[in-house]
Parts: sequence; C-alpha cells; structure tokens
Amino acid sequence: MNLYISNPLCLLHDNGNDHPETAERITRIQDQLISAQMFDWFHHKESRAANNDEIALAHHPRLIEHIENSLPKEGVVEISEDVNLCPDSMSAARYAVGAVLDGIDAVHNDNYKRVFCSVRPPGHHAEYDEAQGFCLFNNVAIGAAYAIEKLGYERVAIIDFDVHHGNGTESFVRKQPKAWFASSFEHPLYPFTDPKSDINNMVKIPLEKYSNGEVFRQAWSEQGLPGLVAFKPELILISAGFDAHALDPLANLQLHENDFAWITSEIGKIADKYCHGKIVSVLEGGYDLGAVSVSAREHIRTLFELD
Repeated sequence: MNLYISNPLCLLHDNGNDHPETAERITRIQDQLISAQMFDWFHHKESRAANNDEIALAHHPRLIEHIENSLPKEGVVEISEDVNLCPDSMSAARYAVGAVLDGIDAVHNDNYKRVFCSVRPPGHHAEYDEAQGFCLFNNVAIGAAYAIEKLGYERVAIIDFDVHHGNGTESFVRKQPKAWFASSFEHPLYPFTDPKSDINNMVKIPLEKYSNGEVFRQAWSEQGLPGLVAFKPELILISAGFDAHALDPLANLQLHENDFAWITSEIGKIADKYCHGKIVSVLEGGYDLGAVSVSAREHIRTLFELD
C-alpha cells in the first residue's frame, strides 16, 4: 500500500507577491493527480505538526526560536536573503516536517511501502542554524535523524535530484555517518557548493548548464546509483525537486517528466532489494506550475507502481 501525506496548513506559508515558491505548487500537483484519475489509487493522510524537540534533531534550538520570534503579525517579512515569513509560516513548516516523520513511521511499521509528502516550505537548503533558500527547516535531514536516533536505523540514504544542491543536507551527513547522501545538481548554480565529493558517505553529481536527460541518466547510472547499492540502505528518503525540468524558470537543465520517472524507478528497484521497498519522498523545488505538476504525477505514478 502507498500513502500520500499533506496538510492544508502548508498552503498558508506566503512568500509574498511574484515569488516562485507558492501554495499553488501543491494544489496543482493534487489537481494533476485528480485529472489523471490517480488520486483514489492510494491512501491519504493529513500530517501532524512536528514539535520543537523533533525539529531540534537536525537544527539548533536557536533557529527555531529565531523563526518563532520573527513571525510578523501581518504581511510578509524577509528575515534573510531568499527566506520570507508570514504569520502562518511556522505552522506550515511544522506540518511539513511532521509529514516526513509520519511517513517514516508509516513505512517503519510496515503499514505502507511507499510515501509521498506533498508539503511546503521546502527544506534541503536549511542549515543546522540558518534558514536558507526558501527553506525554514530541513525536512529530510530531520527525517533521517529521526529514523537513526529514534527508530534505530543504521543506514539511511537520501537521494536529491533537485536542480539546486542540498547544502543543508550535505552539512547534516557530514556529521552523521549513518546517513548517506547523493545529489545531482546544475553547477554552477545556487547555492554554489563545491562540486567535489570529499567524504565517504556523499556523492555529488554536478551537471553542466543545459545538460539533458541522457546526461542525467548516465551520471546517476555511473555514480549515484552504484553508491546507493554499495551503501545497502535500510531506508531511502528522496528530496524530490522537479526544477531540473526544461521549463523551470530558475535553472537551465533540460530534463522532462520521463527522466524523473526513470530515476524513481531505479531507486525503487534498489529499495526493493535492500530495504523492503521503503521509500519516503518529499517535495522540494519546481517552479513552473505545469512542469512541477506533471513531473510530480509521473514520479508518484512510478513511486507507487501504479502502471
């Protein structure tokens, strides 16, 4: 069985006018699933809110306090470059983190095989003590920490195919040897991370501007996927960003929705072999509403093995 987790309170986070990261990203994905007659093919759940102790598994308590204290009474405020808050932002972020924790519990207890968390704000740029790049808290890093520290996992893999490198997730795995991280990303592009893989539990896959699906698939086949096999994961988390799509306005890679279906299928085969199929996928970027909705549809179709 498969599970789709979201929460309407995630829609309340507001980045202000003309900002690419909007609530419509989630509603368009759901509309696409409904129009494709897929939405009734899996179970649905509204996420719980993560508490401060859970968020602090991967963040300094001062960051939580800083965001709480920075919430405006009305309107939108910018607390740092590319990080905005509205009165409901903290609530949205708590439910985004809670979705990932609920998803991990669901696969850990063998209630579900695969989970997709359709949540916002995204997370993979958030550092231990700093919100960055549209991200308040690092949803997947908190999830990995939860699986390791609370549920006893020894090998948690994080796969990130967002067009921007997950610098916050990288910082997390540098301190957590039980986690393994593979990330493909356009280079150079925000957050302008060093493209070299310099630790054993991380594989970076930098892709040149305008790289297409063939280059993407070859890079993952030669670098990321063999590393995932060698790691023999007990649980796989996916940072599912769809902004590497050719139509996305914030980057230059030339992927299409079938490329996201391909990488999802390859991850699924490895999950079936090593961790009883356990995958929790979490929405990250994707800012062309048409592209993100069809890409997420094909990712979910493949993740949930609906064909």
